[in-house]
Amino acid sequence: MVNRIPTLRQRRLGAELRRMREQAGFGGSHLARLLGVTPALVTQMENGKTGISVERLREIAAACMCANEPLIDALADTVMGNDKGAWWEEYRGSLSENFLEVAEIESHARAISLYTMAFIPGLLQTEAYTSAIFGRSYPPLPRHSVELRTAFRMQRQHILRSGDLPYSAYIHEAALRMQFSGAKVQAEQLGALITASEQPNISVQVVLFDVDMIPLPNENFTYLEGPVQELDTVQADSGVGNFLFDAPAHTARFRSLLAQIDSAALPVDESRDFIRSIKKDMESKYV
Repeated sequence: MVNRIPTLRQRRLGAELRRMREQAGFGGSHLARLLGVTPALVTQMENGKTGISVERLREIAAACMCANEPLIDALADTVMGNDKGAWWEEYRGSLSENFLEVAEIESHARAISLYTMAFIPGLLQTEAYTSAIFGRSYPPLPRHSVELRTAFRMQRQHILRSGDLPYSAYIHEAALRMQFSGAKVQAEQLGALITASEQPNISVQVVLFDVDMIPLPNENFTYLEGPVQELDTVQADSGVGNFLFDAPAHTARFRSLLAQIDSAALPVDESRDFIRSIKKDMESKYV
């Protein structure tokens, strides 16, 4: 089956097949001979442009001498999975692939951890705060685009409502104090953040201004755990766009960064009290 526009998961499956082949020291042509297919088909499978069966997946794993059964089983689940009809598909053609891919990868994560210096995390934002952020885009977005992006972000938040997804947010003090639409909107956002932090699956910890900063490659990044560590993914934001990292060396680097950030952040209860103090300060500016 040909995937005319491969989804994120189809591309990731292809990338893992390529990684499996390369770790065996095979070129595409050599693997093709072992499988009895054309080199072009191997390329298409590794680009996510051709669907494969679980049987074909296991043939490739055997040919590449991959004995990592947990990884193979997780990839088999990916092969059998189908996001057709997923809620974010309603936005295809209206929002860029970057938006849809974030929702797709979140929906399959086993746990999410993130660090942010500039904004309250998207999954914990209020509607007014989100609208204010998109409203400050430059060049300015049309009003209907702001509303569409805001609605999309609000819909993404449903993954936290069940309480099943572990979610750890490390938020720099700057993000708590930065205002995008006045003190009232910020105070309401901080109140919502405090409420969210009291849910059993959500952990919020603050990194203070006076902490010696850890060298970071990006101001904001999200670490999404897969069913096995080999399928973990990092989404990093920068001023020029979003980037996804899935190579083992990259994910290991970000895991190390998260451990360093965790050691520098306030404990959960102290973080909640600190956020309350900033909220009180914000409220004093408009009451």
